[in-house]
Amino acid sequence: MKFSEMPYERPDINEVINKYKDLIKRLREAKSYDEAREVFIERDKWSDEVDTTSTLCYVRQSIDTRDKFYSEEKDFWDENDPKLEEYYQEWVDALLESPYRKDFEKEYGDLLFINAEMDKKTFAPEIIEDMQKENELVSEYDDLIASAQIPFRGGTYTLSQLTPFITDEDDNLRHEAWLAEGRWYKEHQADLDRIYDELVKLRDTMGKKLGYKDYTQLGYYRMQRNCYTKEDVEKFRVAVQKYLVPVADSIMREQAKRLGVSYPIAYSDAALEFRSGNPRPVGTADDILAQAKKFYDELSPETSEFFRTMLDEDLMDVLSTEGKQGGGYCTSLGQYQRPFIFSNFNGTQGDVEVVTHEAGHAFAYWMNRTRVPSSYSDPSAEACEVHSMSMEFFGWKNADGFFGSDARKFKYSHLAAALTFIPYGTMVDHFQHIVYEHPELTPAERHAEWKRLLGIYQPWLKLDGEIPFYSEGEGWQRQSHIYEMPFYYIDYCLAQTVSLQFWAMIQKDEKNAWEHYMAYTKQGGSRTFVDLLKNAGLKTPFDEECLKTVCEAATKWLNEFDLTGIE
Repeated sequence: MKFSEMPYERPDINEVINKYKDLIKRLREAKSYDEAREVFIERDKWSDEVDTTSTLCYVRQSIDTRDKFYSEEKDFWDENDPKLEEYYQEWVDALLESPYRKDFEKEYGDLLFINAEMDKKTFAPEIIEDMQKENELVSEYDDLIASAQIPFRGGTYTLSQLTPFITDEDDNLRHEAWLAEGRWYKEHQADLDRIYDELVKLRDTMGKKLGYKDYTQLGYYRMQRNCYTKEDVEKFRVAVQKYLVPVADSIMREQAKRLGVSYPIAYSDAALEFRSGNPRPVGTADDILAQAKKFYDELSPETSEFFRTMLDEDLMDVLSTEGKQGGGYCTSLGQYQRPFIFSNFNGTQGDVEVVTHEAGHAFAYWMNRTRVPSSYSDPSAEACEVHSMSMEFFGWKNADGFFGSDARKFKYSHLAAALTFIPYGTMVDHFQHIVYEHPELTPAERHAEWKRLLGIYQPWLKLDGEIPFYSEGEGWQRQSHIYEMPFYYIDYCLAQTVSLQFWAMIQKDEKNAWEHYMAYTKQGGSRTFVDLLKNAGLKTPFDEECLKTVCEAATKWLNEFDLTGIE
């Protein structure tokens, strides 16, 4: 069945609630484990159907935010999802209190209950209205970003469509594009500040209603941090400042030399890695997808079957179009046991990273799509990002096909970007900790904090007012995760650290690296992040030695890489 053929029909919310009540009652009254297990399986399958209906709505609305039907349907789900959460929590209570808990643990493992106990800590009926309001505010931010119409050199562009210009090798054009983008954000500054201020205060209220000091602990529970703490993240942050910031700074100093510009470097120059231009994929969107098919056909039988299915069933929407939500994501349609990829191709290196990064997520789901319970199909977020970021490095196998004569540029750029990204991603997380620990900060004070952190994590950037939106500490507002999913962004940094382990393995023995990758991926979400790594023979990023080792290996490779003939 193709994606367009998957039917959508708004469910009767009262029927959904009554079904939940019936399942809860039957689980509590089960007279044997077999009976309890039957109810458990029924609920798992039914829940997949409800979630798939909701996901179809959200995906179709994100493809065209102007679609009146799906916009109204999204409003329906934004209002009712929090109501359903109350009954999900009752289900969790019934499961935790079941006299057959040990039988469930024996068959499905204890992670089911570890996560269930954590879920209990994220909800109370008193926050339903707050959750509804949170959904409304996030939707308002998404719709605002999607609505961008930016005048530039005689044309009008969305934020995604403007991206090729902000990495163009023509200095004047590139700088003008950055100014145009920054101008749009500045024109909408009041709304961006207001939406975030309301979200922060709302989330702080939710945390306090649930008995927490502020939102931070609730945010960690919501992100299902089941094997590490805020203190572990703080240690990682220190290691990033110690090992990675100096490496990233040296990379950016070399970039300044290649470009012939002064250090610290302007935002518009930081976007250009080579004077001759950044690596760009060869051909059209169809050409990139064809190269991706070749790559996955050659990588393994499992990846070949997976990607052919994605193509045959139209499970990707990749073109950047007017009214389309920005960014990219991968989600799953559990009822059909299929992943779906959403993105905005724009002719840059990022297009190839979609068919490796987002497809890495999709492949991991594909490998675990039949798991019971279905929650074991995906691990927690940081573990999921390992699948995607590591698949990007396996994509080097087809660098010539994706990038042609820019293949060498791409490899250098990709590794350098991984190393310079981690300080940025860690800064995003550090900023969010400050914000939620001090919800009383004004918008201006938040901008000042971001600007202060820039000096710690990205000391190579010039902050002299050249592009006001960025130099005044407001650039964080283009990072949608900060609005939509608090504390998510550190997941990318932890995962990037693990992916660099895979990169190092690939340089020595690609076959061995793939075996480790499959050992990691095949576990799905049946273990915690730390256990998934351990079982696959990988180091945890919370081990300082891990970050130190990958930094040394990557720095050596970059220093020895032959850039002869590349300006």
